[in-house]
Amino acid sequence: MPVSRAVACAAAVALVVSGQPAFAQPKPGGLPVIRDTEIEQLLRDYTAPILRVAGLTQQNVQVVLINERVFNAFVMDGRRIFVNIGALYDSKTPNEIIGVLAHETGHLAGGHLARLREQLASAQTASILALLLGAGAIAAGAATGSRNTGVIGQAAISAPQEMIRRSLLSYQRAQEEAADRAGVKFLNATQQSAKGMQVTFKRFADDIMIVSSRVDPYQQSHPMPRERVAALEELVKTNPYWDKVDPPELQLRHDMMRAKLAGFLERPDSVARRYPSTDVSLPARYARAISAYRFAGVANAIAQIDALVAAQPNNPYFHELKGQALLEGARPAEAIAPLRRAAALTPNAALIRIMLGQALVATGENRYSEEAISLLKVAMQREPETPDVYAQLAMAYGRKGDLAEADLAASQAALARGDMKTARELAARAKTRFPTGSPGWVKSDDIVGLRPPKSGLFSSTNVTFGPVRSGPASTGPTE
Repeated sequence: MPVSRAVACAAAVALVVSGQPAFAQPKPGGLPVIRDTEIEQLLRDYTAPILRVAGLTQQNVQVVLINERVFNAFVMDGRRIFVNIGALYDSKTPNEIIGVLAHETGHLAGGHLARLREQLASAQTASILALLLGAGAIAAGAATGSRNTGVIGQAAISAPQEMIRRSLLSYQRAQEEAADRAGVKFLNATQQSAKGMQVTFKRFADDIMIVSSRVDPYQQSHPMPRERVAALEELVKTNPYWDKVDPPELQLRHDMMRAKLAGFLERPDSVARRYPSTDVSLPARYARAISAYRFAGVANAIAQIDALVAAQPNNPYFHELKGQALLEGARPAEAIAPLRRAAALTPNAALIRIMLGQALVATGENRYSEEAISLLKVAMQREPETPDVYAQLAMAYGRKGDLAEADLAASQAALARGDMKTARELAARAKTRFPTGSPGWVKSDDIVGLRPPKSGLFSSTNVTFGPVRSGPASTGPTE
């Protein structure tokens, strides 16, 4: 966690400096983001009451999933909480991950990133001054031939640097403790148990007990685990909802989320061990159905998915899974009906509409072009930084014969992927096809005039659970 938090802080500074929308300018080597409607909706439901009592409802805070198995969560700006899938895997109850989200909300509500940037700026100034003074002493020693003066100059550089570094780490530890206190406060205000938070940090303490005994506590950006657990135990005594358990329906959704992650991201043998055939629970059947569609073929999977649909006919994510399996099994015409049903059950799910638009386009039938364009344009308003919505629009416009709009959409897809060169080339061609001064011409001209961003944050090959996918059909999430 100390390393990841330091990386997060560095990335936060880079993001502020670049001034570019994080999703709009992906770069190789960035964060491997996972998109999935079902999981994102569950995490929104987890965070909504916490954000409300924290006074952050208007900030439109999003929870972003990172494809990292290590348990971690962090913030980089004032409107995103990043959560590793490892945190979702390891949180056995909703309350455990809600405790983590409450802690991260404490960072947002406390304005910790802005304050940390101020500390970093002050530290940078102090570091530069120390460097200049030390360099001056070294130069003076060289000019007079005094070896002692040069040694003093080197010390003048290194000693302040170490003091500055320790001061920053101390400041970060204070922020972590403040976020813990705020997290418990938010849980109290939303009438939720603080047990999940305490259990999570207790598990951390147990996992690294031996390592932490050899660690200098002043070299860490987080409080020492044992001390943190002790402080939390004092805090949670103020929580009157300690024995309150998660509602059964919420626990089921949490278990379904973990099953979905396993089905998409684990090998079949791992899924079989975690969810053996003797386990007839809905989450186990969900995981096995997903694994079957990825590795055992569409025919085998459809039978299992249909059984899920029969068990819960109004579960949109079972219909979505069936549509995805058929689409990626090169049966796009058959995928349309279940995807339409999924879209009808989730009116605001833009990612499902993108997949439906993809299925309509993939049929190769011109009669679906207008419907696909209509769906994708609405989805584009909700997901303006998602490359696949533009890629599917480009194909739909191309099938319709509207080459100007096709070029513009393809340009926007390249821009969202971070391929500035291709984006400008396609936009330049689109300009020649639009009437001068028309809305399409203006958008194309804007892209032609863009300059490359200074830095990027997200990987251009993000892991995706179906709803955002382009190109030829493939089995399973791509990375």
